[in-house]
Amino acid sequence: MSEVVIKNLKKIYDNKVTAVHDVNLHIKDKEFIVLVGPSGCGKSTTLRMVAGLEEISEGDLLIDDKRCNDVAAKDRDIAMVFQSYALYPHMSVYQNMAFALKLKKTPKDEIDKKVREVAEILDITRFLERKPKALSGGQRQRVAIGRAMVRDPKVFLMDEPLSNLDAKLRNQMRAEIIKLRKRINTTFMYVTHDQTEAMTLGDRIVIMKDGYVNQIGTPQEVFAKPVNLFVAGFIGMPVMNFFDECKLLLEDGVYYAEIRGVRFKPDDFQQRALKENGQQPCDIIVGIRPQHILVGEGELEAKIEVSEMLGTEANLHTMSGNDEVVMVIPTMDLNVDVSMGQTIRFTTQPRLMQFFDKESGNNLIWYDPVSAEANAPVCKEYGF
Repeated sequence: MSEVVIKNLKKIYDNKVTAVHDVNLHIKDKEFIVLVGPSGCGKSTTLRMVAGLEEISEGDLLIDDKRCNDVAAKDRDIAMVFQSYALYPHMSVYQNMAFALKLKKTPKDEIDKKVREVAEILDITRFLERKPKALSGGQRQRVAIGRAMVRDPKVFLMDEPLSNLDAKLRNQMRAEIIKLRKRINTTFMYVTHDQTEAMTLGDRIVIMKDGYVNQIGTPQEVFAKPVNLFVAGFIGMPVMNFFDECKLLLEDGVYYAEIRGVRFKPDDFQQRALKENGQQPCDIIVGIRPQHILVGEGELEAKIEVSEMLGTEANLHTMSGNDEVVMVIPTMDLNVDVSMGQTIRFTTQPRLMQFFDKESGNNLIWYDPVSAEANAPVCKEYGF
């Protein structure tokens, strides 16, 4: 078992700046958890507190039910892979991978066996006698991962391990990490600012902003059920479109969303959720993902400013009133002129809309205030 439990974790620096606020997280055995968010959101600081590289100001860290707040980093039975690789330049690949085992006074034959087994898994056997400077970035990162693997740690910690690689190498290494995870079958905590990495790697994603956890959920949950405007705008490429100056109306017990005078009737599920939440009419922001827009029909209009033809799909950058609207349209479905300067009509299905309170930014359907107080908002299971 390799469970990690974080309770009310907080980091306050000497200058009284709070970098991490009351983070609560239960990482199950063999789960792959990804912490994601913009630079400065506290994700790396949280990881470093788990690693023992940063002192915990408040709260508790438990690894396999053992409180580890005051346990030295070397005694936590974890391994960390850094963004900068952190390899010893004067040592060969073999020596880098064997170093931690030598410190533990592991027998030489056992060290050799483990290093060569891991090198085979990572396809770096042919580099064992080379120095790090003779390797590419992707090869160095494999060595850094291998150095962690030989220790058979309870928990793997990875701090933006792919950020120094070019786009092609990032894609390759991401695939390698997915394969690696299946082979070694241990618990992972992974930090990144790249939402693509988060969505493709994580069993669950922890989305952070300004030191706070905004939402925890599976990739599908955070994409389809964002609890607030920040999560909705952070997850998804291209980013979600937000229509300002909208209203939520209630007439004869039925809710309507109004966008610039055009009414949309939320579906039965949304109606029920709004009623259960006791939602009153208010000013709202409507969110619609670019992939969910239907071009060539409907009452809303937009003027095309940029048209990007990308083979199987077209990205249309438009202005609709005062709102910038991006539309992703499969090219095989195009039946209208999408050249620059053209005015097009568009619409969407109400069930694909997200409704956000204009003042708080919270999602009127998915935000859960009880979970938010525990700093781990989760989606209500209405059966969406």
